[in-house]
Amino acid sequence: MISTNQFRNGTAIRVDGKRFTILFFQHVKPGKGGAFVRTRLRNIDTGAVVEKTFRAGEKLENVRTESRPMTYLYRDGDTLYFMDSDTYDQIAVPAEVVGEASGYVVEGGTVSVLSADGEVVSVEPPAHVDLAVAETDPGLKGDTATGGTKPATLETGVVVQVPLFVNVGDRVRVDTRSNEYLTRV
Repeated sequence: MISTNQFRNGTAIRVDGKRFTILFFQHVKPGKGGAFVRTRLRNIDTGAVVEKTFRAGEKLENVRTESRPMTYLYRDGDTLYFMDSDTYDQIAVPAEVVGEASGYVVEGGTVSVLSADGEVVSVEPPAHVDLAVAETDPGLKGDTATGGTKPATLETGVVVQVPLFVNVGDRVRVDTRSNEYLTRV
């Protein structure tokens, strides 16, 4: 059990039988009446964000979460396989759990796997990944870095906007949080 006085950003709790992580919390002590805690919570299973208010000192059930670095091995249909870097244990994760992050994981790449109550709930890619350009319009002489952008399909199937001078076969660094081109590597 965890008290509202022990809330921290990122803490996982169970409310009404559903698992949530705390995105934001604020202790409020009005001049009249009892203190309360205003929170913004993200549902671990669905990703939905809700706002909820608790009485100060209220006890809630906490959820045991663990985040471990793992290496991506391969994909077999709708299942992705990861290996724990310390124990060499392999786990299978359904593609719907990985979600959009699957466009940023490459074989041999390291990701952070979040487990809640022993069940994998999300896969977090690194902040920046280097990927090869698989398909894009050819660059022309005189194209500059500040000119414009064009769509490019990367080796994992993700489409990002890149400068006009980027060609097929170039490796580019992409920010996985905003899906933006950073630099050519």
